[in-house]
Formats: sequence, C-alpha cells, structure tokens
Amino acid sequence: MHNGKRAAPRCAALVGPYLSGKTSLMESLLLAAGAIQRKGGAGSGDTVGDASAEAKARRMTVEMGVASLDYLGDRWHLIDCPGSIELMSEACRALMVADVAVVVCEPVPDKALMLAPLFKFLDDNAIPHMLFINKVDQLGAGGTRIRDLMQALQAVSQRPLVLREVPIRDGQDVTGYVDLVSERAYRFKPGQASDLVQMPETVRDREREARQEMLEALADFDDGLLEKLLEDVAPDRNEIYRQLAADLAQDLIVPVFLGSAERDHGVRRLLKALRHETPEPAATAERLGIPEGGSVAQVAKVLHTPHTGRLSLSRVWRGQVADGMCLGGEKVSGLFALFGGTVTKIAGAQAGDLVALGKLEKARAGDVLTDKGQSIRAAFWPDAPEPVHAIAVQAEQRTDEVKLTAAIHKLVDEDPSLTLHHRAETAEMVLCGQGPVHLGIAADRLRNRHNVPVRAHAPVIPYRETIRKGTELHSRFKRQTGGHGQFADVHVAVRPLPRGSGFQFKDAVVGGAVPRQFIPAVEEGCREALASGPMGFPVVDLEVTLTGGQYHAVDSSEQAFRTVGRQALQEALGKCEPVLLEPIMLVNLSTPTEFTARVQRLASGRRGQILGFDVRPGWAGWDEVKVYMPQADMADLIIELRSITLGLGSYTAVFDHLQELTGRLADRVAELRQAGVAAQ
Repeated sequence: MHNGKRAAPRCAALVGPYLSGKTSLMESLLLAAGAIQRKGGAGSGDTVGDASAEAKARRMTVEMGVASLDYLGDRWHLIDCPGSIELMSEACRALMVADVAVVVCEPVPDKALMLAPLFKFLDDNAIPHMLFINKVDQLGAGGTRIRDLMQALQAVSQRPLVLREVPIRDGQDVTGYVDLVSERAYRFKPGQASDLVQMPETVRDREREARQEMLEALADFDDGLLEKLLEDVAPDRNEIYRQLAADLAQDLIVPVFLGSAERDHGVRRLLKALRHETPEPAATAERLGIPEGGSVAQVAKVLHTPHTGRLSLSRVWRGQVADGMCLGGEKVSGLFALFGGTVTKIAGAQAGDLVALGKLEKARAGDVLTDKGQSIRAAFWPDAPEPVHAIAVQAEQRTDEVKLTAAIHKLVDEDPSLTLHHRAETAEMVLCGQGPVHLGIAADRLRNRHNVPVRAHAPVIPYRETIRKGTELHSRFKRQTGGHGQFADVHVAVRPLPRGSGFQFKDAVVGGAVPRQFIPAVEEGCREALASGPMGFPVVDLEVTLTGGQYHAVDSSEQAFRTVGRQALQEALGKCEPVLLEPIMLVNLSTPTEFTARVQRLASGRRGQILGFDVRPGWAGWDEVKVYMPQADMADLIIELRSITLGLGSYTAVFDHLQELTGRLADRVAELRQAGVAAQ
C-alpha cells in the first residue's frame, strides 16, 4: 500500500481484447491526471496511443503506445497494448516490463472466453493484474447482472476474481457504484470525479453480500483476517487495503473494478487503486530476477524512427541512466521520453522509468543491459509465436529489391513475431506472421516508414513429382563443330524408390565402357534433370544406375557426359509414369473445448486426415486436434479457424511427408505450373 512518500515511477500496461476500450481508457486516465487537455477518439484517429499511420488507417492499436502522467505526486508510465489476437505477442512483451496490468473487458458474458489466453499468460508469469469492466453503462441495456458476468469471467481465470465495487442502478441505467472496502457510494459525473452520495437502500443488501465475498476471498490468504471473520469481528479498513495490495503483488487475486472510459466513469477510482496497490519497480525487478548493482535496464521493444534512428524502448530497473553512459557494452547516444508519437530528448532517467535509448545497435527485445558491459538474455522473456500465415512479397519497383530486404530486417528487428525466408527454389521472399492483419500492417509499414511499396501474393506450394515405374534407356550426345567435337553415350536404368528416399545414383559400369573420370559428370547431369520433371516440379525418390556406354578418346569430355546424363534422365522420366506429390503437414490445432467439433469439421473440409484429439497440456478447457493436412489447403486456414473460435484458435504445423496427388486437382496444379513457366 502507498505509504505517503513519493514512489518510484511505475508502469501499467493496458491489455484486453480488440474493441474492449483500452485506448479510450488511456485517454481518460491521461485526462483525469491533467496530462492532456482533451480526449481523442479511436474513431477520429487522434488518440495518444494510436499515433502511427497504420493505427489511424485501421482505427485500432497496432503496437505499444506509450505515455506518461503524474498523479498525486507519483510518476506513471502507461503502455496501451494491441488487442488483436494477431498482435498478442506485442502485448506480451509490454507486460514483461510492467509492474501491473489493467485487463480491460466488455460487460458481455459471452465474450469472457476471449480473455483466457491473456489471463493464462499473466498467471504463468505471475504478473499482478486488475480487471476493469469497461462500458458498464451498457449493463442495463443487455440485462446483464454483475454476478453472471463475474461467473463467466471466473471460468477463464486461474486466480480468484475479487469484486471491489457493485453498481448502483436507476432503472436500466448504471449511475454509480459502491466501493466495497470503504462502503461509500458514488454517483458518476461525465468528465469529472464522481460525487459522494448516500448509499441507496436498493443496493445495500447486494453490497453486504459482495463485501462478505470479497473478505472471504482475502481470508483464504490471511489467517488473521480469517479469524476475525469467524469471530464476526469487522476488520479495519486499512488492514483490508494492505491485504489487497499484498495479494495483488503476489498474483494471488485479481481485483475487479467497474467503469466507462468513454464517459470517464470509474477512472479516478482506478487511478487511486493503481497508486495504492501497484508494487514498486524494485519488487517487480526482484520478481523477474533482475541482477543487483549499478545501472540496469531492459529492452521491451526496438524502434526504427526517421529522425532519431534505432531506439531501444527500455525499462530502467536499477540505478540511473544518462546520455553517454555504456549499457550492455554499447554507448547510449541519446535518451528520449515517448508520449504517443512525440519523441522528446531528456537528460537522464531513474529506476522505474520507461525511456528510449539511442543507437544501441546490438540490443534486442528482452535483453537486460548493465553498466558492467553485460547484455543478458532474459530467461523469462516470451518466445516469439510460431507463424501461421505467410505472403510472398516483392518490391513494386525492381530497383527497390535490395532496399526491401534491408527494410524487412528492420521490421523483424522491431517485431520478432515476423520472420523472413528467402526461397531459392521459387525465387520468393516470404514474410511470415500471425495473420493477414499482422502482415498487412507490415506491408503498410514498408510503404509508410521505409518508402518501399510492395506487391504480395500467396507463396508457391513446394510440390514435387516422382515416378511410379522404372525403365531402361540408351542416350547419345554427339556434336561436331569443327576441331574437337563432343561425344558421350550412356545406358541407364531408372527405378522408383520409397517415399522420402531422395535421389540415389549407382555406378554399374564394367570394362571401362565409361571412364572413371566421366562418371561423376553423368551423376551431375542427372541431378540437373531433377530440377524440373515432366510436370514442371523438382523430382524426388528415384534411383539411376549407369550400366554402360561409350566414349571417344578425343571428343569425350566431362561436359559431354554431364549433358548426356541430363538428356537421358529427362527422356526417361516421361516413360516412368510421373506423378505429382504434394506436401502434407502435421498440424496441431488448439481450441477451446466448446469449439472442438467445429474445428474437426474445418479440418475435414480441407482434406485433413484427423489423427485424434486430446487435452491441450497446461490449458484447462482446451483441446488439441492433430491432423495431416495438405499444405495447399492451409493458405487461409488461420482466418477460418479464428472465425469459428471467437478469434482464439491457433495452430502449429511442421512438414511431415509427401503424398501422391491425382485427378483434377493434380491436373490443375500442373496447368498452373506450365502457365507460370510460360509467362516467365
């Protein structure tokens, strides 16, 4: 609990599902503290948190939005986090440097499940968090009772939810609240502090019931409080506040507050709870295992800005940080405070501050930087999620190709949940991420921030082809051009191999029909022929045996035998019943149990072979469905999966095997391949 002296700067991350109102809440908090003079609106694109062009275009938070405020003498740093499930890893990185999280949700029981992944991340990492039920003015219109909402929310939280307020209703309208600790009633006033009023008789019974539930929840973690409750002794108000703060700091409970950010209802009460109950930065540093001594800062995010270059948004955990000092073995060149899109140079920062450090070229998100020259990779830092969506990108202007690669590397530096792959076989640059929104934002950043417009399309599926039967073939290459000519003659036997065997070459020549020095050239020529079979795809799983041939003492050469090897296999492949092979992925689909049947139908509808399903390890109420699925049917899988699972479904996929593809689908694939080759 706050002891009256000025606390070290603290940091709160605002998190929650898309459209829950996090950005509006930050605007309201900033206004209440006097950090801004008027609130922006998410629809009008003038909020502090959504300062980037990509956020304004989508009217949604797309990256950490940072702002600071002073409230009753204490300094606060706020991080407005994206709510889209595709951008959750950005929110997770922000949470790892925060003292407390404010989870924002709507008063809709059917949407409670959307909080499950967020609650699990918070509890897995023991991050103290409060719940702010936003848009409480909509409670009456939906006929929703707080106890029904709390029951739905508790079902997705591992920690007990402790209601701190009960609403006061006037008919269908929520007009205020009763604080369950002080037992004082307040009437909401838009844009202003709530008025203290007498508690209405209509809410008194509910207040007593809810207060008793709150005390019983706290008594589960305090024997002294439990004894008082058993003896029917009213606990002291300050004792309750102390217990609430202690339990929050240990992530034992989740205090629940009510309000409406749009109307500024309940926001000052939330600010006061944050001020009195949020752990100090020193306690957070201890929880995270931050090393003692000297100056220590941790990078939360890397930013590439047009005017200040590469910045490392960092939380100072210990000591002081100043411009020019060395952290992590590099010199800090510039120290900056962020307020939305505004970057201001500052002289120094103290423990608890969230600042941007300039020109630390080696620092990465998650690195703990010390003034002793060490850069430590935090063991607790969350891994980047596996990609679930991909696009092939190319610069609209050929002259920008080199520039494009450098620009994408900057995007990956800023957002580790993006990955880049260069596929030599298809000459594609493939950008992978968490969904179409995530990759669309990346494409917009390439245009807006790096001046590299790109075109995007679905990546080429890496089909292969093989043969079903063998053949024997005699091939001769002869060319006379004046002077030395070219001559090579081979007899080869070709046969299919089991799936996954690759290519094998055998030498069965006897009697020196083909001199030893030319045999490797024959193999090399055969390998060249494997690059494109009769249907236009690389060929796999066959064996070529060189059984004989002829040579000329003057005109034979390695080049001639390489050419005849390629020629022989190309001719043979067409006689061996070529067949198309498509890549099959082993896919683990994760879903809340209530959607498992839908997910199985989705997989079957995409030619998936369901292998079974089981409980998702470590996730109560979730399943994992294992499926063999053709890679060709996975291009937009994540879109449909999320659409049938409230946005919660996800998957991991690894290549498993190649499988024959015949019929109309195979014909269509071959036609498209030939058309693509012809167009090149």
